[in-house]
Amino acid sequence: GIAGAGVRQEGVTGRGRFITFEGGEGAGKSTQVRMLATRLKAAGRQVLATREPGGSPGAEAIRKLVVEGATDRWAPLPETLLFLAARADHVVTKIEPALNTGDWVICDRFIDSTVVYQGIVRELGVERVQLLQQLTVSIIPDLTFVLDIDPKDGLARTHGRASREDRFEKFDAGFHRRLREGFLAIARREPQRCIVVDSSRSPDIVADEIWRTVEARLG
Repeated sequence: GIAGAGVRQEGVTGRGRFITFEGGEGAGKSTQVRMLATRLKAAGRQVLATREPGGSPGAEAIRKLVVEGATDRWAPLPETLLFLAARADHVVTKIEPALNTGDWVICDRFIDSTVVYQGIVRELGVERVQLLQQLTVSIIPDLTFVLDIDPKDGLARTHGRASREDRFEKFDAGFHRRLREGFLAIARREPQRCIVVDSSRSPDIVADEIWRTVEARLG
């Protein structure tokens, strides 16, 4: 089973489950969050589907600062601190309260994105990012899906979007290759938590595989 899943029960209803989706740009995370939330609700679960950066009013205000504008808008350290400030607000105001009432929480990006984007690819250092995360967030997902796709194909999916939130999409090809490698490295290091899913396939096929995994791992 999921590491620690059996010891995190609180109250009469028991603690909810926390599932995150990770991956590079255009991997299909938001689509799979929606599809899994729909299935869980149909199975009778109370579900909070959310995203990072964002998910709470304070965090959504910070989101605009980090996902819009030029690639050089922020140096790696202040960028990381902004992401962590958003996450701390999100966890305290939305995620923890939902889990404590027994709801399932599904989040589009979480701690792994900060390790990969800022720690590895923007070269702040994994150890520094992990230390900063320990100071701000005490929660670890029960299950993480790493949606894996060739970066060229993922970026091609994003080109049709009419959105100002394209700061990270504008980084060079090497940046996106290192993102993919970083997420796969985390999945190899934490196989008890992370499942790699080939997201180059149709969304329905991907969603079916994710659903089977959730049933097998979390019941």
